[in-house]
Amino acid sequence: MKTLVTGGAGFIGSAVIDKLQREGHEIFVIDNLSFGKRKFITVNDDHFFLADILDRKEMDRIFKLIQPEIVIHLAAVHFIPYCNEHPYESSNININGTINILESCRNYNVKKVFFASTAAVYPIYDDAVSEQHDVAPLDIYGLSKLTGEHLCNEFHLMTGTPIIICRFFNAFGPNETNAHLIPEIQQQVNDGLRTIKLGNLTPKRDFIHTSDMANAVHVLLNKINSGTDTFNLGRGIEYSVTDIVDSFSREIGEEIAIEVEPSRVRKVERMHLLADVSKLKALGWSPLIGIDEGIRTLVNKK
Repeated sequence: MKTLVTGGAGFIGSAVIDKLQREGHEIFVIDNLSFGKRKFITVNDDHFFLADILDRKEMDRIFKLIQPEIVIHLAAVHFIPYCNEHPYESSNININGTINILESCRNYNVKKVFFASTAAVYPIYDDAVSEQHDVAPLDIYGLSKLTGEHLCNEFHLMTGTPIIICRFFNAFGPNETNAHLIPEIQQQVNDGLRTIKLGNLTPKRDFIHTSDMANAVHVLLNKINSGTDTFNLGRGIEYSVTDIVDSFSREIGEEIAIEVEPSRVRKVERMHLLADVSKLKALGWSPLIGIDEGIRTLVNKK
């Protein structure tokens, strides 16, 4: 199975590629390495294309050369603070880049498309959100990804190509490329700090390990063969910032204190973001890696 992964050298892409290679997929990658790193993936040079999804002609050239059967579209600017600071750049990449990928999928008769969306399409809810909850993004990133979902649905109506829309919740694991919460704690702890500086402490998030995410992508590619469908991808468990710090403490066997740094505190923050993943679990998938087990792989032990 020829499978093309855009943004494949990134954080989640590297985990997905590792899983699919073990399942026998022939993997091709498009990545401009603006966030990802070539060393994250074991793909031959003739299967790796250093290219930008905004380059429409280059996308067509690559698709024509590869003739992929499956396209997994992960390439995006997804660090929310960066998106808010660079709204035009991030919207341009996330929307026009998606248009280019879908046009190439149509031109070269791709058999199935997987689109990485985000939990940021949901407004603030205090309970677990299912795929049936109303969507109302609070930021540029969520808005750009919701636009991508609409583009995917239109693409399916025009072509009949099966499309899987997957709303990622908070990923963690190796090869992180953005300063999200867990890698920020990881860096400070691994630098030897036992009083770490953080921002908001009370918000809770649904953290899922990239290995579990990769397994979910594999299940969805195998199970969804027609139509267009949307799935949440989280673990279904909320953790506060202090819960995560406590997990790091357990793994290093030392107490970690927290100092709130005003410059890190977000003025607007949702208190909960929890996935209802019953729809995905109904396909036979379950998360396997708990928060302690996942963080254990990120800390430097004495």
